[in-house]
Amino acid sequence: MGSDAVELHAPGPAGAHRTVRLSSPDRIYFPGPGHTKLDIARYYESVSEGITRALSHRPCMLHRFPKGTTEKKVHQKKLPAGAPDWVETVDVFFPRYRRTVGELCVTEAAAVLWAVQMATVEFHPWNSRRDYTIGFHPTDPTAAPVEFPDEWRIDLDPMPECDFATVRRVAEVVHEILDELGVVGYPKTSGGRGLHVYVRIAPEWGFTDVRRAAHAFGAEVVRRTAGEATVAWWRKDRDPSAVFVDFNQNARDHTMAAAYSVRATPRATVSAPITWDELPDVEPDDFTVATMPERFARLGDLHATIDDVAHRLDTLLQWADRDDADEATGAGDD
Repeated sequence: MGSDAVELHAPGPAGAHRTVRLSSPDRIYFPGPGHTKLDIARYYESVSEGITRALSHRPCMLHRFPKGTTEKKVHQKKLPAGAPDWVETVDVFFPRYRRTVGELCVTEAAAVLWAVQMATVEFHPWNSRRDYTIGFHPTDPTAAPVEFPDEWRIDLDPMPECDFATVRRVAEVVHEILDELGVVGYPKTSGGRGLHVYVRIAPEWGFTDVRRAAHAFGAEVVRRTAGEATVAWWRKDRDPSAVFVDFNQNARDHTMAAAYSVRATPRATVSAPITWDELPDVEPDDFTVATMPERFARLGDLHATIDDVAHRLDTLLQWADRDDADEATGAGDD
């Protein structure tokens, strides 16, 4: 590393202290606001508790930008070479390639900073973990935890002609249905034009069932939103002014930007947890690398209690069975 490297410090487990050397700290990553590599590292330090919780024990794909966000992006599944021995991984098997890859598995704040040293801007974790949590014990003790999601993700993805007011209205319907189900959802901005809602679930179901449950939920949202939402699979079949409830984000190896992740947008937006009460006034560009540290210092991690309760998918899977039966008989046709 060059002489311009700076040292960053983070607490580790059991009272340990980690030192991460950051090379090329003055390299510009975001030309518009002028944010450097060091600025991104300092940002992640400022939201350390939140980003570490969001990534904790999950396989994580890295979006790396070695020459800044206006240049080529590297999608990195395999942990980059040269990691310190305290940076942990989780083995994930990819049937398509018939190979097992060790992906980054964040277990402490310093691992995030090390990833920034490796030019990571965005963190995209799986919705399952390396280890079972929330006191769950599987019936099959040989089952790999990474194959059983503990997070159901509701992705409200606006189509090209959809405005954010429509996204807000659809999100309110999402909230309404979750309340009826007795389920607590944790909303956040996507860092782009959409919204995400995360729900912690018991890791009893595989990706296929979680995706089915997510589709059934999305179909109920569609029924209640008078054409403002869609679960149409093919883009050509979607109303360009609607919100796509993207149930497929719950499929295996589909990832989304973590809470507090920076996004590679011109303004350096971040995926920001919000409260439901804030929803009517939120704008997508409200939360950036420049503004989020003060908000986090003031409010803390709005997703801090997400692990307190693990919800079940039984009702949603019943809805999925009902919808499948209706489709088979034509009862769901207009």
